[in-house]
Amino acid sequence: MTPEELKNYLSSLCEHQIYRSVMIWGAPGIGKSSVVAEVADKHELSVIDLRLSQLAPTDLRGLPVVGEGVAKWLPPEFLPNSGAGILFLDEINMAPPAVQGIAQQLILDRQIGTYQLPPDWFVWAAGNRKEDKAATFDMPSALANRFLHLDIEVSFSDFRRYGYQHQIDERILAFLAFRPNLLHHQTKSSHAWPSPRTWEMANELLRSGIEISPAIGHGTSVEFDAFCKIYEELPSIDGILSGEKGIKFPDEPSKKYAIVLGLVSQTKNANQAIEAILWLNHEASPEWLQLYFSDLLFRVRDKNWFPEMVKKLSSSSETKSLVAELRDMIMG
Repeated sequence: MTPEELKNYLSSLCEHQIYRSVMIWGAPGIGKSSVVAEVADKHELSVIDLRLSQLAPTDLRGLPVVGEGVAKWLPPEFLPNSGAGILFLDEINMAPPAVQGIAQQLILDRQIGTYQLPPDWFVWAAGNRKEDKAATFDMPSALANRFLHLDIEVSFSDFRRYGYQHQIDERILAFLAFRPNLLHHQTKSSHAWPSPRTWEMANELLRSGIEISPAIGHGTSVEFDAFCKIYEELPSIDGILSGEKGIKFPDEPSKKYAIVLGLVSQTKNANQAIEAILWLNHEASPEWLQLYFSDLLFRVRDKNWFPEMVKKLSSSSETKSLVAELRDMIMG
C-alpha cells in the first residue's frame, strides 16, 4: 500500500480501537515512522519510539531487584504506565533474536513479566525487508504470526502532496515529476542514494545553497543540477499567475513538468489559481491542466477557493465548461 493508504488503515484501527499488533514492512527511507507520527498526531495519541536494534535484552526486560526475599523485575522507565498512545517498536527485525524474544511477549500478551501495558496503547512495529539490503535477522514464525502485516511502497503522488504541504522546493518536486523513478533508487555503488527521507535532507541543503550530492548521491545530483538549469529558462510563473498575456507553454517535456509544478507551488490564492487555469486551458493540452488542478486540489479544499473560482470561470463561455470538470475532480 502507499503511505497515504497506510495512514488511512492505521487511522481506522485507531477509530475502531482495534489493539492488534501491527508490523509495517518497507524499504529504508520511505516514511514508515513519519506515517506513524502523523496518525498519532491526528488522533492525539502519545508515541514512544523504541529502536529495538539499539536495546539489550535487559533494557527491555528491566533489572532484577530484591524485595522481601524475592527477586522482582523493575521495568524500564520508557514503558508507559497510563494514558493512551502508540508503542512503536522500530527496526524490530534488526534487533538480535534475544531482544525479539522479549518483545514477543509484549506484542502478544501486552506485558513483560509483571509489567502490563495500559489498555489504551497500540503496539505497532516496523522493519526493512531482506531485499532492501538492510542488516536484518530472520523474524521467528511465532513472532510473525502475532502481527497484522502491512507492506508499504514508495508513492510519488503521496510524496508530492507531502512536499506541497511541507514546503519542499518546487524544483525537487518538478524534477521528480519528470523522473519519478529517482524518488527512491537504492544503489550498491554509492553510500548516498535518493529516497523520500534523503530528498528532505537535500531540500534543507538546497535552501542553504549547499551541495546536495551527499544526501542523494552523485549521479542523481548531476541530473538534478541539469534540470535546475532548464528550470531557470522557464517562462515567468509570476507573470502567468498575474494574468500576463502572450506567454507560451513550453515544448520540451521536462519544461512542461517544471512549469506546471512551479505553478502549483507558487499559487497562493484563488485568483492566481484562476489565472493559471485560464492560461493552461488556452496554451496547453488538457492533461497539463488536469495535472495542475489535481495537485492543487488539497489547497482548493482546505482554503475553500472553489466558490470564488466557479464565479469567475462561469462568467466566460470559454471556461464555463471547465467548472463541471473541476467540480467532478473535487467531489471525486
